[in-house]
Amino acid sequence: VVGEFLDFIAADPLVAHNAGFDINFLDSELKRLGFSPIAPSRVIDSLTLARKAFPGQPCNLDALCKRFNVDASARNLHGALLDARLLAEVYLELCGGRQREISISFAVRSSSGSVNGKREARPPRAHAPSAEEITAHAMAVAKLPETLWKTG
Repeated sequence: VVGEFLDFIAADPLVAHNAGFDINFLDSELKRLGFSPIAPSRVIDSLTLARKAFPGQPCNLDALCKRFNVDASARNLHGALLDARLLAEVYLELCGGRQREISISFAVRSSSGSVNGKREARPPRAHAPSAEEITAHAMAVAKLPETLWKTG
């Protein structure tokens, strides 16, 4: 089944918790069957990510599930499929988290002009220079020797 396995993982990155442990077993079997080992650049170790994010804290899968409120109540024994599902959720959290919900609210304008208790930003004002400012600028530039603003 090694061919099917390699087709399944294709060139995708592999996420594993304590990846070195698992990859050593995979590489050993691949080598024994005459296949190339998995390139280290394809492997993402969630344990390494967790240790960087939470130095000195427990970073096993159970501890990370607890930290990120991932429901691991079905995990009473080590099981590869359940652990993979839990790790997928933990990995998303390690990468910045998931969008938990979208909250859409409607603005309520008070009589003072504030929206939801905050002042509404004023619309931008025109900021083009006046004719007098353009003339004053031209006169100032005319006094400068060899400027980039002078043409012709």
